[in-house]
Amino acid sequence: MEKVTRKPGKAGAIITSLLLVVLIVVNVVCGMYYNVITQFFSKAQVDEEATKAASATAREVAERIEEEGIVLLKNANQALPLNEKDTNVNVFGWASINPVYSGVGTGGGNEDNATSFLEGLENSGFAVNDKLVEFYENSDVSSTSKDSYGSFSTDYTKHQVPVSEYSEELLSDAQEFSDVALIMFSRIGGEGASDVPMDMSELGGAADEHYLELSQEEKDLIDMVDGLGFEKVVLVLNSSYPIEVSVLDEDKVDSAIWIGGPGEAGMNAVGRVLAGEVNPSGRLVNTYARDLMSSPAAMSFGDHYYTGTEYMTSDWYGNEYETHQSYVDYVEGIYVGYRYYETRYVDNETFTCDEEAYRQAVQYPFGYGLSYSEFKQEIDSFEADDEMIALSVKVTNTGDTAGKEVVQVYYTAPYIVGGIEKSHVVLAEFGKTDILEPGESELVEISFAVEEMASFDYEDQGCYVLDEGNYQIKLMKNAHEVIDSRDYKVASTIVYNEDNKRDSDNVAAVTHFEEAEGDVEITYVSRADWEGTMPKDVPMEREPQDGMMEKINDYSAPEVEETEDIVIADHGMKLEEMIGLDYDDPKWEQLLEQVSVEEMQKLIGYGGFATQVIKSIDKPYSIDLDGPAGLKALVNETAYEGVGYTTGVVVASTWNTELVQEMGECFSAEADAWKVNGIYGPSMNIQRIPFGGRNYEYYSEDSLISGKIAASLVTGFNTNDVYNYIKHFAMYNQCTNAAGIVVWSNEQAIREIYLRPFEICVKEADTHAVMSSYNRIGSDWSGASKALLTDVLRDEWGFEGMVISDWVLGDYMNAEQGIHAGNDLMLNTLGSTVDDTSNAGKQAMRKATHNILYTVVNSNAMEIAYYGPTLYWLYMLIGVDVAAVIGAIAFFIRRNKKMKAYKEANR
Repeated sequence: MEKVTRKPGKAGAIITSLLLVVLIVVNVVCGMYYNVITQFFSKAQVDEEATKAASATAREVAERIEEEGIVLLKNANQALPLNEKDTNVNVFGWASINPVYSGVGTGGGNEDNATSFLEGLENSGFAVNDKLVEFYENSDVSSTSKDSYGSFSTDYTKHQVPVSEYSEELLSDAQEFSDVALIMFSRIGGEGASDVPMDMSELGGAADEHYLELSQEEKDLIDMVDGLGFEKVVLVLNSSYPIEVSVLDEDKVDSAIWIGGPGEAGMNAVGRVLAGEVNPSGRLVNTYARDLMSSPAAMSFGDHYYTGTEYMTSDWYGNEYETHQSYVDYVEGIYVGYRYYETRYVDNETFTCDEEAYRQAVQYPFGYGLSYSEFKQEIDSFEADDEMIALSVKVTNTGDTAGKEVVQVYYTAPYIVGGIEKSHVVLAEFGKTDILEPGESELVEISFAVEEMASFDYEDQGCYVLDEGNYQIKLMKNAHEVIDSRDYKVASTIVYNEDNKRDSDNVAAVTHFEEAEGDVEITYVSRADWEGTMPKDVPMEREPQDGMMEKINDYSAPEVEETEDIVIADHGMKLEEMIGLDYDDPKWEQLLEQVSVEEMQKLIGYGGFATQVIKSIDKPYSIDLDGPAGLKALVNETAYEGVGYTTGVVVASTWNTELVQEMGECFSAEADAWKVNGIYGPSMNIQRIPFGGRNYEYYSEDSLISGKIAASLVTGFNTNDVYNYIKHFAMYNQCTNAAGIVVWSNEQAIREIYLRPFEICVKEADTHAVMSSYNRIGSDWSGASKALLTDVLRDEWGFEGMVISDWVLGDYMNAEQGIHAGNDLMLNTLGSTVDDTSNAGKQAMRKATHNILYTVVNSNAMEIAYYGPTLYWLYMLIGVDVAAVIGAIAFFIRRNKKMKAYKEANR
């Protein structure tokens, strides 16, 4: 018999099997990344008309913030504002066609609809020399920085076209086109692996050159423009970071304005200020030192690490690399920013300043700024008692141009050599006038609590102390120039200990961070001996102390005294019943008993850009987004399109808390229209030195203005029931080695400088959400620091609400340690493990759940009642799975029949 049946081949079976394996892998990956994929494919279900209306209002407010944040640094011979005959302008500098609107990373704003610098000029009636624009556009200069969604890459090259490439014809045309030359220089910064470079040798500069000084090409450009004989030369500084601009001491530049990062709408404001439609009223919130490396903090910043601690980690993009356990010593203590520069040159006994030495160190002091008009300030009345100090300041516009004026009040506390460290001046309070017409006056009311002048004595008393003696209350033009003053006397020293807490505290503020003082004996800078205590030749590495690395690498749940188990019971309650109830209302206990351990684990562990649905109590989903400068969806950037506001430092430079509150109202109205419930912001870490990568999103080097601005923003947000995660709590002041860096500091600096903004925001605004930080305070991760999150935040300050971690970057950000310390939620779309089901562990989970629910139930999430996105991608995957399985089964059944037929035919 002839054998005609062919044996079934193996190729089809192999291919089908491989496809099934691939599908299984895809399913496993989709399970791991369930939350990420869901968020990526989710589109906000919004009312488009509502979002358009909110966006239009937000954009208008964003322009006004830039108007009031711009600082006039120099105005020789009243070169600004430009007048009617100055409508034609030459714009020099490559940055003119590629300005910096914001910064890099999560703190950046949306710039898809940004008004360019040139458009801002044209919108104010200026005609721009197109030939210069074409020259820059056709140059070979380009930048790889992306101050936009999802990018953590910063190009720190100082981009400029060499003067040798400017033709004589181009320059001659510029001279004929206008008598006005604008020169624009930009600087960018952002979140990522490193801070602003202090060494430009690998970025086209010299080894002794840093990013925040003018490059040789920029200096050459100024010289070239100066040599062309323009009637007016105006320098525009497009940087959220101070820049060394000693050139402004010379006659090469007539006027200079600082515009920071203007966001998507701010360039219109720049045009209006140059045209004189708006009188600049911004004031610096940083000290412009002639040498930005001259502060004591500069010697202890960057890549400091412990020897023998190498380990593998991953960058933002998942690339593995070797690193080490890093640390930083805050050797400067309280002498940060102006607190250093305004104290360094003052005699401790006479309190007189060596003006010559000071002027050699500082070009523009903190609080500095000029106006197109002149103003007179005087103390109209002064009242003081044991609790409060109040001043009424009369401000009169004595010039001929309408404008606003900032009122700044500082205090000088008595200082005893060898006693508690004190800055010569400290900002106590501030205010801002409305627009004053020429000859018009306004009374600005300023008040602050006496206890706020106390200093934290970490060496002896372990609490705040108000030393006896004379306190000078100073009305000042800036941190250096005194207008008028009054005396306030404290008859005897007041110690704010456990028996005498400050009025603003729930319990006394006492020592909690003694362990953070140093792993070795650190010499902290003291005004009693500048030369002897200033850091010199600081080593980049040192040996870890015995037992320190073991503690740092211990990720186990803390050992807690055994307690009773939690009760699980169904009381038939819904979360909505808790709206408006106090945090400690007895009904919370019943509601929480309905939440299972599994539900708590998911709620705590999966806090990335959302809080999860809890079916047992009918808790809706809540959406949280990045947002120091506008709505920003890191996972799905196309889903949300909020207005991109100015950088944080520009917001603070307005010195206008009412305007910032209005920003919060508009910002939150946008969030509400987009159905967003929480915002990761504002960022209020201190600009410890000018080189911090994320300084663009922070407010200032000063703790008081940082706290006041943040509190105003949060107050505005609360009008629409959108909660703010104020961040990053605390001491997150550099990007280099940010993840897990050990921060050593004395408690006076911790409290007076780094915790103070958060303290003000919690005490003065209705704040219910906080984000902890990447760093450690001492050897404890901030999210696992009971001292920080329970003893201070909740017990001392009275905070009620939830604390979330920053984006989880390593095992040290341990959820179980976090919930025991007071960190309730993990910013992790992949999920953090919460497996401690001991009685104590479950009690900690329940407390964390309470904190999260209390925040969410008092937000717009309850009104929106969103229970999560429709899982189209999951349904599609299930469909593919079913089809693949059916197809595979059909294939193998058919193949099996063929194999049987083959065997039968060949027997």
